[in-house]
Amino acid sequence: MTVAESEAHRLDKADPGHRHLFHVPPADGGRYPEAAYLAGNSLGLQPRATRAELLADLDAWGRLGVEGHLEGQRPWLPYHELLTGPVARLVGARPTEAVVMNSLTVDLHLLMVSFYRPAGRRTRILIEDSAFPSDSYAVRSQARFHGLDPDATVLRLRPRPGEDALRTADVTDLLAAEGDTIALVLLGGVNYLTGELLDIPAITAAGRAAGAVVGWDLAHAAGNVPLALHDWGVDFAAWCSYKYLNSGPGALAGVFVHERHLGRADLPRFEGWWSTDAATRFEMTPTSRPPATVEAWQVSNPPILAMGPVRTSLELFDSIGMPALRERSLRLTGYLERLLDEVTADRPLTVVTPRDPARRGCQLSVRIGAGSAGELTKRLRHEHGVVADAREPDVVRFAPVPLYSTYHDCWRVADALAATVAEVTP
Repeated sequence: MTVAESEAHRLDKADPGHRHLFHVPPADGGRYPEAAYLAGNSLGLQPRATRAELLADLDAWGRLGVEGHLEGQRPWLPYHELLTGPVARLVGARPTEAVVMNSLTVDLHLLMVSFYRPAGRRTRILIEDSAFPSDSYAVRSQARFHGLDPDATVLRLRPRPGEDALRTADVTDLLAAEGDTIALVLLGGVNYLTGELLDIPAITAAGRAAGAVVGWDLAHAAGNVPLALHDWGVDFAAWCSYKYLNSGPGALAGVFVHERHLGRADLPRFEGWWSTDAATRFEMTPTSRPPATVEAWQVSNPPILAMGPVRTSLELFDSIGMPALRERSLRLTGYLERLLDEVTADRPLTVVTPRDPARRGCQLSVRIGAGSAGELTKRLRHEHGVVADAREPDVVRFAPVPLYSTYHDCWRVADALAATVAEVTP
């Protein structure tokens, strides 16, 4: 490469980020002690504060037993409320509209109980063809649950021939033309495969104008790009917290329901112990009294030891702020793009993520022209200490996460990719 390693070090001094707040895995190969970890879009790194905070919650259990529900530094009964303010600010919601609960696909199903109500001609569900498989399985199973043929019910959006990303006009034009048949729009805010950031406000407005309910899977958007779910008029959304939110493998998910739907008696919901008003919960009545907040969608009491890491991570986002993280993300991802442009120029590699910074988060996806994406990522890791994510058969995803990734990490990615792919170039 023509870009000198010294330039990466210079940029890191000028724009250091917050790497010191995280545990970075050791390198599995190469000449550097730490990994160049660009797989935060699959699993975020562990904040250094998580262990002590989690042990404090464990200690409270040991010291207090059942009394920990109401006593101690962080009583368990209202524990989930400690997350409400930070998670609402993260996604641009009002505190009554956001809650942390369950896991992502469970939350999507609970939300679709309320918001996927097929009737008459309006039965179809619109998703992107490259949706994460879990979303495809979820909407197809919802169609079957309602007695519908999933092949006829699920409408899959594909990019134009020869293109990798969806165009906003293609989505909005389809909604204008066929919206009277669509009951639910459920798209990924940032596409997991290509890293494309969809125009959430424009698509939401088009979907609602067509008479559809509009929901979003924000697994790759929350903590990655700024969100304003309330102002954009999104009907509902859900997101996991183990990727950009750094809350640990399988961590709890978040849910948003717009305030216009809160307190509606006509919306069906599944209910349980935590769906009723907290003020009357221990009256132990057989009939739920759901609050006029998103907490009405809660079913079970929150797992405290799983909530702790989410709370710790959200405090980081609250302290640093998404605007600052987005600005650094644009700089860092732009630098990686410049390096990849040089590497891909004479190799069988293509960046499939949109070049417009406004149409992507911090992920750049590279399609390889020969061989296996999985085999390539193994070599990057074991020979160069670069950790990336493979999506077979031919896409490798690199995510320079603004919280902890460095310019030198990006330089190492490009240098390793150049060295590895050079050997298979025809």
